[in-house]
Amino acid sequence: MKDFADDIAALRARLDEARQYLRVDAGRDRVRELEAVASAPDLWDDTDRARQVTTELSTVKGDVDLWEALASRLDDAAVLDELAREESDESQEDEIATALESLATRFAELELRALFSGEWDEHDAICEVHAGEGGTDAQDWAEMLVRMYRRWAEKHGMDVEIDEASAGSEAGLQSATFIIKGRYAYGWMRSEQGVHRLVRMSPFDSAHRRQTSFASIDVTPLIDDPGDVVIDDKDLRIDTYRSSGAGGQHVNVTDSAVRITHLPTGVVVSCQNERSQTQNKNRAMQVLVAKLAELQREEHKAELQSISGTSAGAAMGNQIRSYVMAPYQLVKDLRTNHETGNVEQVIENGDLDDFMEAFLRWERAS
Repeated sequence: MKDFADDIAALRARLDEARQYLRVDAGRDRVRELEAVASAPDLWDDTDRARQVTTELSTVKGDVDLWEALASRLDDAAVLDELAREESDESQEDEIATALESLATRFAELELRALFSGEWDEHDAICEVHAGEGGTDAQDWAEMLVRMYRRWAEKHGMDVEIDEASAGSEAGLQSATFIIKGRYAYGWMRSEQGVHRLVRMSPFDSAHRRQTSFASIDVTPLIDDPGDVVIDDKDLRIDTYRSSGAGGQHVNVTDSAVRITHLPTGVVVSCQNERSQTQNKNRAMQVLVAKLAELQREEHKAELQSISGTSAGAAMGNQIRSYVMAPYQLVKDLRTNHETGNVEQVIENGDLDDFMEAFLRWERAS
């Protein structure tokens, strides 16, 4: 009879770790608090507050229930193993091995949660893509990146809302702002911040020569509580304009697009996808607040690093990944050295999980 004691002990250790990063004990207390709030008869008098409560309740309860289900499955496997060994019943070996293998796989998936240790990792992500050097090819590359991230998000069951898109001079996009909505959207997407380089035979060159083009992506968490961010109306320049429908299918054509410039910092945000000028302004203000909060955090981080003498690492504008389609096929992350030869799977299908996970593990290690 095979001895599964070491396998079970290892899974017990992983279960204990999961209890910590899922915050199970605090989660149980929070569930009780939220259930009391959710049962109040006047909860839906404030629909925004009600949605926040029910969403948090579903999230926290889901984590607690998941951990308890794993604990129960592990207990069942341990009891089955104990009975089989007492009775020297080798016929149970396959069932026990299958149960433990299934649990090990589930823990491996769950342990990604431990990599999301940032304060805002659970939040939605505001993403801005800008075409860089490379002319029309770069603008086409910017549109390809937007499509790549949309497909990645869809595979994860996340929603994507395009707030603004500016068409390129001949093709593609000069820029686009979109929000990925889903748990850990920012935690995943912050691995993508920086400059992305594409090398291919240009479809816009009559001689079909090889072209190198660049596009950048900036990622900011969408936060509900702006904290210390205070915006004075006199610091804002608000421009309204008619959307030209830039980006084709990416946005709705409206007569009420809004661009807001925060004069002290030069931060500019736009929204043209909502149905009214008021809605566009409200969404643009929400994005502006999030970007100013992120700017404050980055300034504070830089100040602490200057005091301690530590380096901030790679600058935000640095190239982080290369996508080579000619003369060979390779996508390579320049931070983690993770790579794949299946360029089409990455660009066309949004197969980015391995790159994102490699970044999170590299970040934790360094």
